Amino acid sequence: MENNRKRLLHKIAKEYVIDGLGDKNFEAIPYDENVTLRAPINPGGAYNPIQGKETLKSSWWAPLPDLVEKTVFLDSYVNEDLTAVTVEFYCDIINPKCRLRIMDRFKVDDAGNITDQENFFDPRSITNPGWDQ
Repeated sequence: MENNRKRLLHKIAKEYVIDGLGDKNFEAIPYDENVTLRAPINPGGAYNPIQGKETLKSSWWAPLPDLVEKTVFLDSYVNEDLTAVTVEFYCDIINPKCRLRIMDRFKVDDAGNITDQENFFDPRSITNPGWDQ
């Protein structure tokens, strides 16, 4: 049972990066209807989470298909009590052209749905292009 849960969590993380974000397919991401997302470039920052799947789709996801060029899955990590998974990946942005180094942490319920997502990356590549040159 434990190995099945670990495999599920790793699968959710990898599919988020490749099938969801990479293929620009929101429906491939198993979000719970009441999901909460925290992100550094969210209006209000990480302290003002987006709540609800439909709000997430209309406010967070809507511009992403036009911004994301490609994603590169690196690795995923499961917590000890098998309730969360963290995924490490690159996300290449079209404009401004840059590569984001991202860590996303997902809490996943017993049904395999993402209930909470916290997005970690340094936003300066987007907000201040060329800062790292």
